Amino acid sequence: MNRRSFLTAVVLTGSLALTACGSSEDGEAYTPDPEALQIYSSQHDNVTKAWADAFTKKTGIKTQVRQGKDASMGHQIVEEGDRSPADVFLTENSPAMTLVDSAGLLAPVDAATLQAIPEDRRPSSQTWTAIAARSTVLVYNPDKISEDELPTSLMDLQRPEWKDRWGCGASGADFQAIVAGMLADQGEEKTTAWLEALKDGARIYQNNIATMKAVNAGEVPVGVMYHYYWYRDQAGTKEGSGSTKLHYFKNEDPGAFVSLSGGGVLKSSDKAEQAQQFLAYVTSPEGQQVLVDSGSMEYAVAEGVDSDPALPPLDSLEAPPVDPFGLSSEKVTELMTDAGIL
Repeated sequence: MNRRSFLTAVVLTGSLALTACGSSEDGEAYTPDPEALQIYSSQHDNVTKAWADAFTKKTGIKTQVRQGKDASMGHQIVEEGDRSPADVFLTENSPAMTLVDSAGLLAPVDAATLQAIPEDRRPSSQTWTAIAARSTVLVYNPDKISEDELPTSLMDLQRPEWKDRWGCGASGADFQAIVAGMLADQGEEKTTAWLEALKDGARIYQNNIATMKAVNAGEVPVGVMYHYYWYRDQAGTKEGSGSTKLHYFKNEDPGAFVSLSGGGVLKSSDKAEQAQQFLAYVTSPEGQQVLVDSGSMEYAVAEGVDSDPALPPLDSLEAPPVDPFGLSSEKVTELMTDAGIL
């Protein structure tokens, strides 16, 4: 019995198996529709819904989205294995995709889809592709620190003079992806030393937004986060960012790390052709424009598609040359746990 038939039988008998029924991010029961393309997504809900709705309108292919968080959804797909209902997996950061890829659960991405994305914005494995990007930044409060006093490198924050003067959302997938980039770029010894200094010297906040608001309120002069939270707030009320500015490290510094959101097709999918079609749409000029128009303030990654004009060009960020295929969430969790952060 193939996977889709298995799911149909389970639904019809009313005895839902673990791989066919669970809870969505808001805790509500999730029952896959066997006739719909199943999209497991840890990308922003509004972006994923916009992509799914536009794809259905264009192709007539029915879609169903299961929303979750990077790490939990990646581990869930690995646990479900080839019985997973998922046809497509979308992530916010690449380590969750690497987890699924390392388990051998992803099918190669169609060559034409890969060609839509510049080589430096996709993994060497070619089993998934970038669908969006976000940049690491230092948010700072100019009333608390002058521009010429800012650190020249993210690694500088481990120095004694920065103790209790910076913040981050260390427990979140976003920050852990930044650490994964540091690990790939700087190695385990330097990353471990930096994390030990973070444990003793940084103020830990719930997430990126809380970090930004703490800097805005003057609790700490600087914070490490992703760019798009600041730009979204600036485009709105500026309530959480009105007293702050952004600093870009550039110079291929670990603080210039650009995290790629990923999209992949599950090997076990019984709708492989439609799944590849969806991934091709997301990375097409039309699909990338859906991302830009969503107001998420993430970067478009496809050739020939401009991101929101408020953002500095992606090619100007001088990110470190890190292969997203090699970013390990498991190793980062281990190092951060050993350092007493998690």
